[in-house]
Amino acid sequence: MQDTVRVIPLGGVNEVGKNMIAIEYGDEIIIADCGLAFPEDDMLGVDLLIPDITYLRQTPKKVVGYVISHGHEDHIGGLAYILREINAPVWATPLTCGLIEVKLKDSRLLGEMELHTFRDGDTVQVGGFTVEPFTVSHSIPDAVGLAITCPAGTVVYTGDFKFDQTPADGRRSNFARIAAIGGRGVLALLSDCVHVETEGHTPSEQVVTETFRKVFARAEGRIIIATFASLIARVQQAITVAEEYGRKVAVVGRSLEKNVAIALELGYLRASPGTLVTPQQLSQEDGGRAVLIVTGSQGEPTSVLNRIANQDHRYVKLRKGDTVIVSATPIPGNETAVSRIINSLFKQGANVIYSSIERVHVSGHASSEELLLMLNLTNPKYAVPIHGETRHLVRYKQLAISAGMPPEHVVIPENGGVMEFGP
Repeated sequence: MQDTVRVIPLGGVNEVGKNMIAIEYGDEIIIADCGLAFPEDDMLGVDLLIPDITYLRQTPKKVVGYVISHGHEDHIGGLAYILREINAPVWATPLTCGLIEVKLKDSRLLGEMELHTFRDGDTVQVGGFTVEPFTVSHSIPDAVGLAITCPAGTVVYTGDFKFDQTPADGRRSNFARIAAIGGRGVLALLSDCVHVETEGHTPSEQVVTETFRKVFARAEGRIIIATFASLIARVQQAITVAEEYGRKVAVVGRSLEKNVAIALELGYLRASPGTLVTPQQLSQEDGGRAVLIVTGSQGEPTSVLNRIANQDHRYVKLRKGDTVIVSATPIPGNETAVSRIINSLFKQGANVIYSSIERVHVSGHASSEELLLMLNLTNPKYAVPIHGETRHLVRYKQLAISAGMPPEHVVIPENGGVMEFGP
């Protein structure tokens, strides 16, 4: 019997985005996540980036399945492109499955793909691999980490996580299950590390709720909140506070509208009857105090916020006295585009609130103390930082060594590099 398991990042290390990891034992490969990334400023004419699957193309029949940690673009966005070539069953939590279905339907692939749901507490067999999902807090509901076991041992893939004690959806990380998996013995921990430079603990999502309450209390006109299309937790916060202040809510933006519809259908979003309306349904009276949740927090050229800033949106025209909340921190490379939009909104008389002046966004990723807690709960033989640029990987290695890990047991990975672990 083979006593080693191979771990091969195909994307998501020494970079932020297009997360995808192949875990290989014998003649089988299981894929953890399948994301995309957006181009940098110098990548002219490029719409998006997907992982390099050259290795999988050589032996596509080895791939027994995809297991997905959560529904953000950098973890599911590559499926609509890669499943065309490497078709295998996909496993994800119910909300993540719903978001994947939207993407596959848009790509006319839905009927050809095999989708399965799993939940925290389940144990599922994917080929020869045993997969145990466990709940972790993140900025989208239904996020899980994954314990993937084969005869060589258990590999724990954290996905994106933080240990939020008061998450927006009320679903806290399953510390008991993480500790139980660690107690059985973990061969390798593949850990999110993009927020390792921040000491202590990442603030709770409830911090954003309190900021929203302060802004809503003083806002006289409409409130326009720009966020990621997949940031369902932020949408829930906006709806909750809008209801407290008697405001109606309209969601504007094709991708956001689809995601909100799925989340409502599956019970991951809650709104009182009459709160959610379309922009066209807003009366003159309601329209002056409406909350509009829109896409464009990263300055995307075709997003709703960008079109509002350029005064060419079909339904939404900025009015003097409107308050605009840009509820995100610009991803590196997007700062110029976001600044341009903010300046344009100010010129049109809006009161613009963004991360430099108010806590309107908190990270969904673990800071240093939470990374140490995950390391201690799982107690792995080897630790591998993933989901980060080179400086994040190196800082994580220093952190793990400070916690007592032998330096040779903390491996800095490369995309396409093969790591082999065994007893």
